Amino acid sequence: MPSPLRTASPSDTFAAVSEVLVPPIAKGVIIRRPGVLALAERWDVGTRAVQRMQRLSDGYGPDPLPLAIPGRDMALVLSNDDVRRVLGDTPEPFAAATSEKQAALRHFQPHGVLASHGPERQDRRAFNEQVLGSQLPVHHLAGSLLAKVVEEADVLAEIIGRTGRLRWEDYIEAWMRTVRRVVLGDAARDDHALTDDLASLRAAGNFAFLRPTPKKLRARFFRQLRGHLDRAEPDCLAGVMAETPASEMTRPAEQVPQWLFAYDAAAWASYRALALLGSHPDQAATVRGELPDDPTADPPDTEYLRACVLESLRLWPTTPVVLRETTAPTTWRNGTLPEGTSLVIFAPYFHRDDRYLPEAHRFAPEIWTGNTGGPQLGAITDDAWPLIPFSAGPAVCPGRNLVLLTTSAMIGTLLTRHDLRLQAPHALDPDRDLPGTLNPFELTFNA
Repeated sequence: MPSPLRTASPSDTFAAVSEVLVPPIAKGVIIRRPGVLALAERWDVGTRAVQRMQRLSDGYGPDPLPLAIPGRDMALVLSNDDVRRVLGDTPEPFAAATSEKQAALRHFQPHGVLASHGPERQDRRAFNEQVLGSQLPVHHLAGSLLAKVVEEADVLAEIIGRTGRLRWEDYIEAWMRTVRRVVLGDAARDDHALTDDLASLRAAGNFAFLRPTPKKLRARFFRQLRGHLDRAEPDCLAGVMAETPASEMTRPAEQVPQWLFAYDAAAWASYRALALLGSHPDQAATVRGELPDDPTADPPDTEYLRACVLESLRLWPTTPVVLRETTAPTTWRNGTLPEGTSLVIFAPYFHRDDRYLPEAHRFAPEIWTGNTGGPQLGAITDDAWPLIPFSAGPAVCPGRNLVLLTTSAMIGTLLTRHDLRLQAPHALDPDRDLPGTLNPFELTFNA
């Protein structure tokens, strides 16, 4: 019978926990803590974490590396082949609904698809894919949704024109107005209280097991949310939901917080993409060359701009830690892992491993367009390095195409109105390696 995999030494376990696992938790897994993120940027903890993972890989080999953590079976995934295996064989024997994830999400979406397993997950996943148009290159409501994005981008562009600059505070306000209109309808445009309540619930989710759920706040949030969903405006996701079949186990309203949550992360990704374009003039010129005169006439063919968003997510993943939990004992090259092992895929390590990816620390949108022979738009193939900005496999983010559609429309509209240049001290030098951490909350642009 195969023996268990070799466990990391106590010193290597301490290094892995302190340099790889603790920083994402400290920064906020469910909602970011700006102050901690600023410190992480200053100390460039992202680069140190990738380097630590490289040393562990060199020292222990390709198998998952169990950590010597009392009371919890946890292992780091170290090889690209195992990333493909774990994500490709989700949910059996690698469940997406890990105990850590369920503990965090119970605060605001206890019956969401990410916290589900078995038949419930299958049912809720199908509902999410139908509403979000996962299997479609372009969502069937693309025209209506793009019109909302462009309208809000134009409002933001007017503010930039008056002030001569773009700040995070103005960007996120415009972005969340857009998100509420896209998801819930135009009547939700100014319902800041709804998304503020969700932010408070997500802040509780940062503490997972350690904080009781604020049940009164959660009940208030869902009452307000259901009011928007019951209105079911036809040109938004709520309208699609009303026409999508659901069973008793689907819990449609509890799928929506994840969409709002994910769109918050999309704000970080798109704002960082603006920072990349605001400091890399050659790539910015390429983007401007493909932008249509009217971005709402037809779904625009902006492959390079979408590649820039994907590059933002590769360089600074909004989900740096992808978790799976084994539902049975698993066998690897040199040993086994027991049932109930939490497998950790640290995305920055795979996205920034310069031993295999020459462009690891540079802004290289061509990776996603196939012009360098790289993976096509993030697809994981047998011979492609596992770039997973939206995860991959059966549990790939069902809103991937919709997020790329809306983020690229926001960025594209702003770039047609203004020449945005990233201000110092956050200038990202095209001739130097990009930092391992970039705090979007302190980025400012001149126009």
